[in-house]
Amino acid sequence: MASVKENDTITNAFGQLRENREMHSFSLKPVETGTVISVSTGIANVSGLPGVGFEELLKFPNGLFGIAYNIDEEEIGVILLGEASLLNAGDKVIRTGRVMDIPVGDILLGRVINPLGEPMDNKGPIPQGQRLPIERPAVPIMDRSAVNVPLQTGLKVIDTLIPIGRGQRELILGDRQTGKTAIAVDTIINQRDKNVLCIYCAIGQRADSVAKVISILKDHNALEYTVVMVTEGNNAPGLKYIAPYASTSIAEYFMEQGHDVLIVYDDLTHHARAYRELSLLLRRPPGREAFPGDIFYIHSRLLERATHLSEELGGGSLTALPIIETEAQNISAYIPTNLISMTDGQIYLSPKLFELGILPAVDVGKSVSRVGGKAQLPVYRSMANLKLEYAQFEELETFARFGTRLDIHTRKVIEHGKRIRICLKQQELKPMSVSEQVIVLLSLTSGLFDTVPIEKMFEAEMALLQHLEELPDEIVQRQYSGKKLSAEDRETILSIVINVLKPFQDEPDQINR
Repeated sequence: MASVKENDTITNAFGQLRENREMHSFSLKPVETGTVISVSTGIANVSGLPGVGFEELLKFPNGLFGIAYNIDEEEIGVILLGEASLLNAGDKVIRTGRVMDIPVGDILLGRVINPLGEPMDNKGPIPQGQRLPIERPAVPIMDRSAVNVPLQTGLKVIDTLIPIGRGQRELILGDRQTGKTAIAVDTIINQRDKNVLCIYCAIGQRADSVAKVISILKDHNALEYTVVMVTEGNNAPGLKYIAPYASTSIAEYFMEQGHDVLIVYDDLTHHARAYRELSLLLRRPPGREAFPGDIFYIHSRLLERATHLSEELGGGSLTALPIIETEAQNISAYIPTNLISMTDGQIYLSPKLFELGILPAVDVGKSVSRVGGKAQLPVYRSMANLKLEYAQFEELETFARFGTRLDIHTRKVIEHGKRIRICLKQQELKPMSVSEQVIVLLSLTSGLFDTVPIEKMFEAEMALLQHLEELPDEIVQRQYSGKKLSAEDRETILSIVINVLKPFQDEPDQINR
């Protein structure tokens, strides 16, 4: 027999249920649905959605989504964000009333995701939180600040001759297998302990290549401050198309929180080809090289989102390193010239230098930074003539191949240039700090390496780096603080260098023989 207390509980429950039922009101909500007319690789044609908007997200069966892209009177061309094999003609389509968005937040750091915000690293689901549209307007010019803070890549040839600033857009281009991704990965690794968050966006890459990059980042403890977004070569072209925009929205969230962010697009060649494929399937008019007429716009609206915010908006920055693949060293092709025109400089990697073992294979003559010394630590500016000396050396080296008898001065320029080339070489995945770069390059510009034989240059450089701790702390702090090195600082550094290089040097007159 039930107790009085249990009876009261049952009575109260029934009473609450009756009250809820009386208060509940039924309402009908109209849902606009359409029908799939036809399906092709990457796209679908839909009818029956008269109120759909441009770039509105549409929901298909089997959890498939698409973006309304061609809005015609009779039918809608939809870019599918998944496998077209999941769809059949006659399937129902539902409007969502929103545009494509992506989860953002600190929870994404250290994760590997796809452009839909779904995890790919077997670390569990992404917690639901704030979401941002993948397409966002660029920051107005009046809300931007000048690019004047350096982004150290850890690579001597770039930090010295082609400096990159926080908020800059620097293009990396070159033929296949010349080390484009290696430069970007080295730059990400060098941001450890520098308060720079990183986004690596792999667009249409091979799965083994992406796995290698993730493994490298993990081994160098760089994954903890990096978000990796992946689309593989066999993914739907719609996913490749939205990947860079989605990753930029994640980067913009961090920038708006006051962080400095670095984003790598690897690479925009695959992005352009995916968009060309979609445009041709949607029956859009082709232009040069069969690319659609708005191919310039899809990249310019992406890269324009990279900037340095004003102090009133938090002072965050978004630095973009887009990568482009050239064919047969043709940097005047359609997509490369488009991107060169909309970025703040380019780093060109030469296959000839790569074959000679000069790594990173940066062609200094064809590379440029349009921000230049404004975003470079003052300690590097004393080495500004290095680029001119290297250019003179390359010209004279070409001339010397004809077997011409050279005077002493010309031979000295060539020998000095050879040492510049060797000093600018650097091993992969071993970025160098500012102090390490300065002690090597200051020795080079002061001519102290000129009496070191070519075959001993690498050993001499390693010996210098091993004696780096002999530098006084105040000199090291001045190098990072944005102050110029005084004459006394230079003498202190060079006195250490002279003592270290003595065992490696030949007699001064041997270079002239």
